[in-house]
Amino acid sequence: MNKLFIKDLDIRKIQGKRVMVRTDYNVPLDEDGNITDDTRIRATLPTIDYLLDRKAKVIIASHLGRPDGKVNPKYSLKTVAIRLQSYLHERAKVFMADDCIGAKVKKQIDEIPLGNVFVLENLRFYPGEEKNDTAFAKELASLCDVFIQDAFGNCHRKHASMIGIDEFVPSAAGFLLKKEIDYFEKAVNNPMRPVVALLGGAKVSDKIKIIENLSKKMDKILIGGAMAFTFLRAQGFNIGKSLVEDSMIDVVKNLMNMSKKNGTKLYLPVDFVVAEKFDSRAETKIVPYQEIPENWIALDIGPATTKLFFEALQDAKTIVWNGPMGAFEFDAFSRGTYAMVDAITNSHASTIVGGGDTDMAFHKSGKTHEVSFISTGGGAFLKLLEGGELPGIASLSDKKS
Repeated sequence: MNKLFIKDLDIRKIQGKRVMVRTDYNVPLDEDGNITDDTRIRATLPTIDYLLDRKAKVIIASHLGRPDGKVNPKYSLKTVAIRLQSYLHERAKVFMADDCIGAKVKKQIDEIPLGNVFVLENLRFYPGEEKNDTAFAKELASLCDVFIQDAFGNCHRKHASMIGIDEFVPSAAGFLLKKEIDYFEKAVNNPMRPVVALLGGAKVSDKIKIIENLSKKMDKILIGGAMAFTFLRAQGFNIGKSLVEDSMIDVVKNLMNMSKKNGTKLYLPVDFVVAEKFDSRAETKIVPYQEIPENWIALDIGPATTKLFFEALQDAKTIVWNGPMGAFEFDAFSRGTYAMVDAITNSHASTIVGGGDTDMAFHKSGKTHEVSFISTGGGAFLKLLEGGELPGIASLSDKKS
């Protein structure tokens, strides 16, 4: 990443200056508006602490939910500001704005003492944010002297606060952003070998670019989740009423041939937990992949597959995981996913985990601290796995050669 890092900036550009930090505080809320997981807030604390230590005015810019360009109290960042204050304790005060642009906001920023934090209201209350409106980006840029990008989870989006601000003020990557990229580089582009990818999820069409890219980089790829059925159908097997994408059959065949040419071993499930219908109370049984009943649905990998995948992971020095092994939101179909959580946490490999559902599986298991790194980005992590460019990083200021 040949981009400026926050530590590359001359201290004179930070000390006593207005520094805007773009964060991804799109945290999950319960029905009463309470934060149920503040991982994304805690992940940005190193950047905020670094700036506070240098007596900067830290301006937090973020989005929350999908308010569709309209003010909606349900998506106010006030709850986030309160939670952030609880982590900063007495070292800094967190002020909350009623808006994210305008003369009133500028005045409020001018009035707060150095070494404190000012949280802007939800950027998505303005349609100009998601439209990457130049005027909106310029308004945001007018609030600060320097811009720090730390919203990795939103870096795949071409929004005003992600790529527009950079045109008007100097910019650099924050600690979270650098950590995300460093871990990804070590896991995918420069891994200790053998390196293994564990991929799950529902649709092959959602992951095809990822599998194509990883088939050139991985030693092994383990395919779980519903997308495994398209691979099995491509080999002529009956998969009952399980989800299959017939339009992807030829693509999958080409992919299997490509992996073979690249010397990448593809592993598919050998047994499944099946049910008569997609219901947590439905009757279930375990069958080999050749014996899925005609009118039944496979909803999780079975114990033989768990053992196969576990053995395939045993010699790994690096593991990349994205996507659950089954419909793990139901207890009856969660064993495969949680068995993989156990396999990875008991492994000696360096492991990077990404994707909302995979992240959730680790949190539910209570084993988030037993894995090397859990990415804070869903879509951004997937884009990197595809080998794509992230606009929110590409637009940052380059390092001088």
